[in-house]
Order: sequence, then structure tokens, then C-alpha cells
Amino acid sequence: MSNYYKDNSDIQFHLKHKDLTRVISLIEDDFADRNSFAYAPKDAEDALENYRRTLEIVGEIAGAFVAPRAREVDEEGARYADGEVSYPKAIREAMARINAADLAGFILQRKYGGLNMPYTVFSAAIEIFARADASLTLIISLQALAATIEKFGSEEQKNRILPRFATGEIAGSMALTEPDSGSDLQSIMLKAVQGSDGKWRLNGVKRFITSGCEQLSLVVARSEEGSSGGRGISLFIYERDDDMKIRRIERKLGIRGSPTCELQFNNAEAELLGQRRMGLVKYTMFLMNSARLAIAAQALGIAEAAYREANKYATDRSQFKKTIRDIPAVYEMLVNMRINIEAARSLLYETSAMVDIKEGIERKLERHPEKGADLKNDLSRYGRYVSLFTPLIKRYAADMANKVCYDAIQVHGGVGYTREFDSERHYRDVRVTSIYEGTSQLQVVGAVGGVVGGVVFERLNEYEHEHDFDAVKTLFTSAQQLRTRLEAAVSHIKERSDAEFQEFHAERLVEMATDSVIAYLLCIDSLHSERKSKLAQLFISAAQRRVKAHLDFILSDDLSLVQYYGDIVKADEPL
Repeated sequence: MSNYYKDNSDIQFHLKHKDLTRVISLIEDDFADRNSFAYAPKDAEDALENYRRTLEIVGEIAGAFVAPRAREVDEEGARYADGEVSYPKAIREAMARINAADLAGFILQRKYGGLNMPYTVFSAAIEIFARADASLTLIISLQALAATIEKFGSEEQKNRILPRFATGEIAGSMALTEPDSGSDLQSIMLKAVQGSDGKWRLNGVKRFITSGCEQLSLVVARSEEGSSGGRGISLFIYERDDDMKIRRIERKLGIRGSPTCELQFNNAEAELLGQRRMGLVKYTMFLMNSARLAIAAQALGIAEAAYREANKYATDRSQFKKTIRDIPAVYEMLVNMRINIEAARSLLYETSAMVDIKEGIERKLERHPEKGADLKNDLSRYGRYVSLFTPLIKRYAADMANKVCYDAIQVHGGVGYTREFDSERHYRDVRVTSIYEGTSQLQVVGAVGGVVGGVVFERLNEYEHEHDFDAVKTLFTSAQQLRTRLEAAVSHIKERSDAEFQEFHAERLVEMATDSVIAYLLCIDSLHSERKSKLAQLFISAAQRRVKAHLDFILSDDLSLVQYYGDIVKADEPL
């Protein structure tokens, strides 16, 4: 029977070679739990072994139990009747199996019944489950809601709610979007009003809410009468009662086992999480960091599944007296799939580790305020990195996975367009990853400031300082050429001091930055593996062509093209 961790040598490679020393030290608070919990690690080596064992359990459930039922989940789908939502039978059974394995509190602290796992390991787990069934992944990834309560809730809220999350007694949803405000959360209109009894009540509609039928929701609502913008928004904990109605669920292209709900709040009682007016500017931003990681991991897992199916089909299928895998046009496609999947994985785990370090520093400052002077600079630095890298990985992984799933159908030919193989399901499931939790275009908006502002170069400098690249000197020189071209592009953009010009080229700048960062990360990977070195050479060679083309376009200063785009958009007549 398949184990989706044991059969993935690349995930194992990263767990073995990625330096998680600081992540472990921060997450474990120098192993403060070792005398209180029998399953708490005693040292870094013990922690890594704990991560490995946990991922083996995840891999076994995903490969042996979840994956064989994924087609059944897709065909049955989530259903809505009489105001209630039901998950497919196989999803319910999978969640029961996950809860029985004590995986429901993956990232919660042990004192609440959790496993206290870092986001780096959580990302790997989400990826593994997504390879098995993308629908199930959404329920698992929403464990991050509990982490939000853990970080910002009162002691009473944490003690009352979090143990129920850790056992799987309850699950949650993130109720952000509304019919007239998708990604523009500053324009939300659902109202929260505090009555004379001190209790808050919600009124309004939320739409496109993943798992909105669950027992608990974190709801962003406008708490300040007459306000506009993000400063009038607070975050609320809502536990389901009769004052919230599920009006319908969406009929979707893919991920059909996960219900996407429209919710009507009718004077529904809720409780404030944290402070008023901080719901969007602070708390939702924390949620979005974990959501970006989760969707990137989900996209990566779907891409892994699509690649494996395409590779198997190409190996088994013969045409013109040879397997189609031996046809150059096909094996080049398959190799590029593999390269970009591994590139995304390096960036995903690097970004996850950054989030771990940032959150670990914040937790350490809370526990040990006397160490504030030593840690404040680090916290500021990792805050900048997380703000840049989370949109980078979300965009790259989602767009990469969409291309991989597209090509997987192409490898199958005509049968790929049918339901005989799972490639068409992967193609449908992956499409939303570049849309929800912020479209790829909005990730560009989120990342470009860190590129133009120099955050990306700050991190690349650290890679150069922390690693000796002499063993892969030629390869690393090629990676540095990418950086040099990115620097030239950024310098030119800044010299122009033209906001419209920068905005027009933002996507090119972000893609150049992503290629440069991944090239450096693959050079680091190559220090441990000759195979990774070959893969890095192929990635960097292709990246050189992309980056040079982008730089040439930016340096051309062809303002007429910018104007032409605007003219065509504004034109009344069709093209």
C-alpha cells in the first residue's frame, strides 16, 4: 500500500538537509515541554525524528486511505438540503481517521492538546494530503484558524475553544469575503453591533466561505459605525446557532468535496477576538500568511499527483514502437514538470521556515520579554521576509501547478480529456489555487514592494553570507547573473520614479525576483545532491532566458506600449 511520504524522496531530502535548528529551538522554546509531556522532544534530533514519524503517519493515511476514495469524493460532492450541508462519505471517514491519529491539532501548543508542529512540517503534511485529495486538504489547512485564536485570543477563549479543535470535536471556517467585496476586504459591509448587554451581534452576508457549515467561524465585520477602510473592521469568533443560515453552496468546477457556502447572519451573537479595529490590519494579515502557505502546499500536492500520473501513462503508453516517454517533446515536458515542482517545494519550505521563525520570535518575546532588545531586529527582519515570500510562493506554486496539470492532460492525449484518468480532476481542482486567498495578480501587488524596496536583495545577501558555494561555483555564478539583472531592472524602475511605469512592470519584477530566489535555493540544495545540481542547471538556464527578456522590455522604456494597453482597455469598441 502506498505511503505518500515514504515514496516522495524530495520531501525526505528537505527534511534531512534543511537547517531547521533555529525553527526547532524557537518552536520548542528550548525544549521547555520535555518534562511536562511524554511525547515532547528532548533535543533537536528528537524533534526531527518526531517530524519524520508524523509525516509517515500522514503519508500512510493519505496514500492508503484517502487517495483510493478521491474519485468517489469528486463524484458525490458536498451537498446542500434544507439549510444543511453534508460532506461526502469518504471525507467524513478520512477526517475520523485523521482525528483518531491525533492530527487535528497539528500546529497547536501541547498544553491545548496539539502537536506543536512548525509550519514547515504542516506545509509538508498539507502537500501530502493534497496529492491524495485536494478537497480534504481545505479542512485540514483550516487548522490555522485555531492558531489565530491561540495567538490573539484571551486565556478564557483559548482554554475553552482550542482543546476542542485539537481533538477534532470542532472544525472551522474563515468568513472573509462578501458578494460585493472579494479580495478587497477593506470594503466589507457585514456589521457587528455591540448591544447594551455588552454582547456583539452580526448582520449581513458572507459568500465563498470554504467549510462555512462548520461549528466555528472567524468572521471579519465592520464594528465601527460610519467607518470605511480597514481601521473600522474587527475579527469575531462565531459558534454556529440558529441565527446564521446557510443560504446555498456553490456549484463548482473542482474541489467538489469541499462546500463553499453563502452565509446569512441575522443578529447572530459573536465574541470579539483581540482588540477592536485590528481585525484586518493585524489579525487577518496573520491568517493570510498561513493561508498563502496552505494554498501553495495544496497546489504543489495536486501538481505532484498530476505529474506522477502523466509520467506513469507516458511510461506505459507506446506509439511508433516506443513509449511516448521516449519522445523528446514529451520527456522535455515531463522533466520541466519535475523541475518546477521541486523548485516550488524549495521555495515553499523556505517560506514556511521564515514564518516559523517570525512566529517563534514573537512567542519568545511574549514568554521572555527581558530578551526583547536581542530579538526585535530579528523580528522586524523576518517580518519583512514573510511579507515578501508568502505572496511569492503562493503565486509561483499556484501558477506552476496550473501549468503542470494542463501539461498532464496533454501527455495523456485524448483520454486525458475523459474521466478514465484522474488528470482531468487534477486540472479542475488546481484551477482555483491561483484565485482564492488572493489571485496571482494580487500576490504581485503584495510582493512588488519588497522587490523594489530591496528586501529580496537583503535575503539573497544572507544566502551568500551563510553558505559556501565553492563546490557549485559555476552554477552559483549563473544564479548571481539572475540577481544582477534583477538589480538592473529595479534600479531602472526607481530611477524613473514613475508609479504607472512600476505598476505596469510589477509582474515582470516579481517573476524575476522569484526566479532569482529559487535559483539561490536550488544552489543550496545542490550542495547536498548531484541530482539537484543538474536540476538547478536546467531551472537556471530557463530562468536566464525569462529574466533577460523581462529586463530588455523594462529597459526599452517603450512608454507607447503602456499607453496602448490603457487605450485598448478604455476603448468602447471590441478588438
